[in-house]
Amino acid sequence: MQNSSYSQSRSTKHLHHCHCSSSSSVPLHCITMAESTSMSPYLLFLLSLSLIMPNGTHSYDNNTFNLQKLQKKQQSVAPGCLLPESRREKGAIILEMKDRGQWSGNKDNWLEKQLELDIVHVRSIQNHIRKKASGHIEDSSETQVPLTSGVKFQTLNYIVSVGLGSQNMTMIVDTGSDLTWVQCEPCRSCYNQKEPLFKSSNSPSFQSILCNSTICQSLQSGTGNSGACDSNPSTCDYVVNYGDGSYTRGELGVEKLSFGGISVSNFVFGCGRNNKGLFGGASGIMGLGRSDLSMISQTNATFGGVFSYCLPSIQAGASGSLVMGNQSEVFKNVTPIAYTRMVPNLQLSTFYILNLTGIDVGGVALQNLSFGNGGVILDSGTVISRLPPSVYNAVKAKFLEEFSGLPSAPGFSILDTCFNLTGYKEVNIPTINMHFEGNAELNVDVTGIFYLVKEDASRVCLALASLSDEYEMGIIGNYQQRNQRVIYDAELSKVGFAAEPCSFT
Repeated sequence: MQNSSYSQSRSTKHLHHCHCSSSSSVPLHCITMAESTSMSPYLLFLLSLSLIMPNGTHSYDNNTFNLQKLQKKQQSVAPGCLLPESRREKGAIILEMKDRGQWSGNKDNWLEKQLELDIVHVRSIQNHIRKKASGHIEDSSETQVPLTSGVKFQTLNYIVSVGLGSQNMTMIVDTGSDLTWVQCEPCRSCYNQKEPLFKSSNSPSFQSILCNSTICQSLQSGTGNSGACDSNPSTCDYVVNYGDGSYTRGELGVEKLSFGGISVSNFVFGCGRNNKGLFGGASGIMGLGRSDLSMISQTNATFGGVFSYCLPSIQAGASGSLVMGNQSEVFKNVTPIAYTRMVPNLQLSTFYILNLTGIDVGGVALQNLSFGNGGVILDSGTVISRLPPSVYNAVKAKFLEEFSGLPSAPGFSILDTCFNLTGYKEVNIPTINMHFEGNAELNVDVTGIFYLVKEDASRVCLALASLSDEYEMGIIGNYQQRNQRVIYDAELSKVGFAAEPCSFT
């Protein structure tokens, strides 16, 4: 394992790194914690247009996490919400992404809701997989989170702003949903959103989709249920029910989609007339899944079925980006991109499934691990990664072996490995690396290993959780994808990983 180090000299930076000595021979992360200081459990992160490189090189074994400076930065951020933007650079389209929590302004019980609804979210994924495996076909009256990584209340989701017709719409980005939808006027029942509802009647480029059309029939793969024609035979009605009780119902339409100076004509989307859920004030969902209805499939002629993102940590002001297209020169990765193939699965063809082959903890490869035959799902809608019980227990045991001698703390929700780090200015934590087929690696950033529950660091937990049983499919959540450039190439059926310090501003 190659070692190097981040260094930071600019006074405008608020996440500083230092070299930490350790008597242990295994790779460690070094986290600095200022005594009697805290990080709010609902610190919000911001994805901006530009990706700013730190001055220096990258390291997986020596990082410093200074809570005091992060706390000061959080307190200095002015309240309010600026609309995300987009631009063209070197042939690629770069969309600004913002944390949905910052957009909604709702911080009450954010931490508790985040994990509670993550449980519901993962349970829905597993239920959907079981139904697919049994050959059960869902109809519109019983749909359960068709691709399941859709909207979660108060989770770490991201928003972008695009043009739909002549209006700007702010949408939540989701790699596990296929249908893009927004709330439309007139609306029979709509949740509160920041921007005006989409007015299809005012747009000359909007057209309804007929229920007997081929596009309407594609709803089966894109939403899990076929288009309905009961209420109005001239329109293609859709319904998507999410596992947390939220839903959207309306009709399909086509409209001009624009962002970053480009436009996509006849973009198929859902015009929601009856919607329920805490969507953080956003207008709807941008589906980045793999079915014919997804944005990636519909923009394939323009972007070649390729998109990527870099997700930052939750410190205020941290920045990253969503890049449409395969122009790698706009990336700011500090390690080479390594690709792994997507595992084909006809029953779960709209998921991004990878073959996880091994896990290192502290630079030591865990032995005799079984990840099952189905692969793991790479999902931006899941927060905390889930591993089969035997794998999780092995990771946990090795982590505790290397991270010994520190006081323990009670578990928190699905997180059962917690520590009391009150008063510690600096601790060393083992690295965690995930290996995939084809020698691709996801080297989990230090910000994706620990989950800070208490502001005073009296409860800091290992940010991994166990599945209910060995036969469930593992999931790599967005928490472990932080500070990585993750490239999705749907055309060539591969996913790439590279370290990219997008959290540093």
